[in-house]
This record gives sequence, C-alpha cells and structure tokens, in this order.
Amino acid sequence: MIELGVNIDHVATVRQARRTWEPDPVWAAVEAHLGGADGITVHLREDRRHIQDEDLRRLKELVQIKLNLEMAATDEMVGIATAIRPQVVMLVPEGRQEVTTEGGLDVVGSMDRLRGVVGRLAEQGIPVSAFIDPDPRQVEAAAACGFAVCEVHTGPYAHAFHEHGRDADAPAVREALREVEAAGRAIVAAGMRFNAGHALNYFNVQPVAALPDIRELHIGHAVVSRAVFIGLREAVREMKRLLREAAAPGDDR
Repeated sequence: MIELGVNIDHVATVRQARRTWEPDPVWAAVEAHLGGADGITVHLREDRRHIQDEDLRRLKELVQIKLNLEMAATDEMVGIATAIRPQVVMLVPEGRQEVTTEGGLDVVGSMDRLRGVVGRLAEQGIPVSAFIDPDPRQVEAAAACGFAVCEVHTGPYAHAFHEHGRDADAPAVREALREVEAAGRAIVAAGMRFNAGHALNYFNVQPVAALPDIRELHIGHAVVSRAVFIGLREAVREMKRLLREAAAPGDDR
C-alpha cells in the first residue's frame, strides 16, 4: 500500500507567527499518526523560520512513526542529522527568499559534495533521499551518488493541473504527469525507491498516487489547510483514503 508522509512545517509556521508554544508540532504529529499517516516530514531550515531544533529533538523522541528530515546539504545539518538520527534524511535545495522549496536539487552540478554528504549519513545508518525534478540526468546522478530514494518534484504537474481548470486530461497536465512517471521508472530501474511530493492536494493527488511503483507521497500544506476546518486527524484520514482509492486493485505497495 502506498504510504503517506505528512509535512507539519506549517503548524510550526502558525506558532512562529507569535513566537509562542502553540500549536505544538509534536501534537500535530500525533494527530497525523492517529489519522493514518505513515510518516512525519519536517524541514529544518537554515533560518529556522518554522521548525526549531527542539521540535526535531522532541519529534524523534516521541513520534512512533517514521521521521523524515528535509534539510540542506550543509555541515551544520549533517551534524544535526547524525545526532538526532531520523529514519530518513531528504536533501533539498534551500533559498532564504523562497516561500517554499521552488525546485529540485541539482545533483548533476554537485555530485562530489553530495556523494560525500550521502556517505557520511549512510555511515550512520541513515538512508538518504534526493528531492529532484523529473529529469533523467538527475536520476542518473542520484544513483551515482548513492542515494537510496528519489522524491520527484510534482510542482510542475500540480501547477499545470490548477492552470488548466483541474482537468486531468488536459494535454499539459498529462505531459507533466508522464514526466513524473518516466522519472519514476528510471528511479526504480536504478535500484532506488520512488517517492513524490510538492503542491499535491485533495484534487490533484490521485493521478500521482496511481503511478506504477510509487511508494510514498509527502504532503503538507494542503493537509494543514484542510485541518483548519475539520481537524488534522480527519484531514489526514481523507488524504489517506484518496491514496488508497487511487491504488490499483490488489496493489500491495
């Protein structure tokens, strides 16, 4: 069965608006777990705009499902990851001026440095994922660097879906989805796990969830937004139901 990783960064965004103690991301992680999430994702950014170091420590200590730490490939973050030891680390590009991650990691242009980072984390028993655009060159480079997982950036697909009136059959939407699917085939052929995420929501998620060999989707903003109205547990439950419906009958992913 396809897995759902829930990104709780924006729970911390609300908290940081007042620099107070609520809402608590750890409580959010528990609620997501109770709603059926298979994992929790957080991005510890260099500027600490939402998730804080203490959040990460408490999440690792208290959360009973997989913890996926998104981070830049810096010495500071590698040190934090090796101390906390999340179940998975995902390397992402990071810019101080961006609202959210705007594109995939340029593995091709940074192979020597990334190979070293992946190796340091792997020595500690931490599998490493690369957040990449659906580009065959990036898949090949990720395999050469030793990544265990590639998460394909679904932002272009999601934006095309929105711009074309949520019409999954629009040529631009179908082409963007084909690019994600082709990247997934290349990832699996290279011996890595195929995940996907970014800008997925309750309207556009099912075509991605139905792709062959996809193992996990990471979704945050849409789930937290829905939770404002119906609660986080129910918002996660609804998303998990959509993923299950999209999977082919008899699919044992």
